[in-house]
Amino acid sequence: MTTRVDVPSRFGADRDWGERAARPLRLVAGTGAQPTDDELADLRAGLNRRDEPAAALVRAMKPADLHRALAAGPSADAPEPLRAFYAVVLDRPGWVDDRLLARGAEACRAFGMDAGLVLAYGSLLGGYRTGAALEPLVRTGRLAGGETLRRIKETSLWWRAVTAPGGLAPEGAGFRLSVHVRVMHALVNAKLEADPGWEWDRRGVPINLYDQASTLGVFSTSFLLHLRLLGVRVSRSDAAAVMHLWSYVGWLMGVPDEWLPHTERRGRRLLYHFLSHDPPPDGNSRALAHALIHMTDDVVAGRRRRLYERERALSVSSWLLGRAAMRDLGLPYRLPWYGLSRVAANLLISQGLGRLPGGRRLLLDRGEQQARAQFTRWGATLPPD
Repeated sequence: MTTRVDVPSRFGADRDWGERAARPLRLVAGTGAQPTDDELADLRAGLNRRDEPAAALVRAMKPADLHRALAAGPSADAPEPLRAFYAVVLDRPGWVDDRLLARGAEACRAFGMDAGLVLAYGSLLGGYRTGAALEPLVRTGRLAGGETLRRIKETSLWWRAVTAPGGLAPEGAGFRLSVHVRVMHALVNAKLEADPGWEWDRRGVPINLYDQASTLGVFSTSFLLHLRLLGVRVSRSDAAAVMHLWSYVGWLMGVPDEWLPHTERRGRRLLYHFLSHDPPPDGNSRALAHALIHMTDDVVAGRRRRLYERERALSVSSWLLGRAAMRDLGLPYRLPWYGLSRVAANLLISQGLGRLPGGRRLLLDRGEQQARAQFTRWGATLPPD
């Protein structure tokens, strides 16, 4: 399996664009946001680094055997390569705090429908703004055309498993699904690395550690920033717990220790480093953005309702990402009527009701109802945790 030692040309391909796109992160990252020489060297090297424990597992087992072994989980009679892999993922770092994991998971659930809006139209759509990590998605067909909504459902179920009570315990669904996703990434990586058409000199390792760490940033750092833009109350304690939760999820999925965010300030600084050195949008960016905005066209009945869903998506995206990002994505900018309506609602619900005795329980119940209603709108049923 071959890698290239040269720095892929996507790194810092357009520094002017990168700095403009990353400027909001630099402004909130505080002093010392610029990467050091050693950090820049790590960023360059990260494009040619893969998740080696998962790669070793994939090399050692046939895909069919691997799927069966993963479904069975860790056991004394599991194949040796799987036992070696589980020895890595079960060796939890000493910094992991179960109380913070539980609080971070509960906070994510209490954010309700706003968490879903942010993940779809802030984190995911915002991630499409750069062409950095999109080629593997397009080549596997997982986020294009009719596959878009199915992938969103799968990601939503994984997110709910991770944020369920006890979800990240070794026997929890969130733990098992995260390990499964990690191995699936390695399988896709192996397939693309063997493709003679893969552009190594331009892109580096297909699913590389740089892009995995950057993706972790949109589930944690930008997730919290965008929630606040919707008027959601994010207390300091909840923010710290959410960052702790996603730092452990990142570790579990193979993100290197030096790129785990841990705190909001550190997360902002790291995400600024990634985005400011990412390449500008490409055709993949615009194709995937269009597919995301139109993902409910086939499941929503009625022309007016479909139009409403698209306009709602464009409006909240415009509010969360801004005019320049919408232009980069090839999407029309809309007045932020829906984003402002969420701000107004959250002034009453999140900022008001959430502060009252028993408010957290009410927010959790409300969030569960909203999640089930969303799956119903998608033409699916949300299974119990």
